[in-house]
Amino acid sequence: MKRIFAAALLASAITAGSPLAAQDGAGDKVNMVIIYGDDACPESTETEITVCARKAEGERFRIPEELRQSDSGENVAWAQRVESFETIGASGTLSCSPTGAGGITGCTDAMIKAAYAEKANSSSVRFGQLIEDARAERLSTIDADAADEQERVEVIEKEYMERLERERAAELPDEANPDAEALPAPNTIGPKTSDDE
Repeated sequence: MKRIFAAALLASAITAGSPLAAQDGAGDKVNMVIIYGDDACPESTETEITVCARKAEGERFRIPEELRQSDSGENVAWAQRVESFETIGASGTLSCSPTGAGGITGCTDAMIKAAYAEKANSSSVRFGQLIEDARAERLSTIDADAADEQERVEVIEKEYMERLERERAAELPDEANPDAEALPAPNTIGPKTSDDE
């Protein structure tokens, strides 16, 4: 029993504590959290995507589902027992049986089908799908934000161009008042030095 408990702790640490495996090349930091019952999910930030997988409150202190398997005949579902009865007489090519010519050839196909069936019917947490959904939700607002920013930039540019045109169209001070006195000519003589004396 102690070995099972230690294996359960190790598996939960591996599944809950490996956000580095979910990071992609863009540098997204992903925080994968398993929450139970009505626990609150931590909020995502701009630099970190938080993905929560909710499980029933009764699962909080149980051994993880992946470790609750047993090869005992008592744990085989009736549907699987009936299916095995239906295929008892199967032999020959692609049958994955030790009898008949080419019986071994169907084993790879049988293993692939079993793996896909287990994956499709598994109740385990699919963090990959949750992460993709969170990224899609985050990216859905980027287009709207970019459009708003572009609109603000265009308004600022328009105001700047209008002000520039007004300044170019405005008269120079000499043109506005032709009767004004001309500015005095600059003094071309420099300051006195000891050599001038």
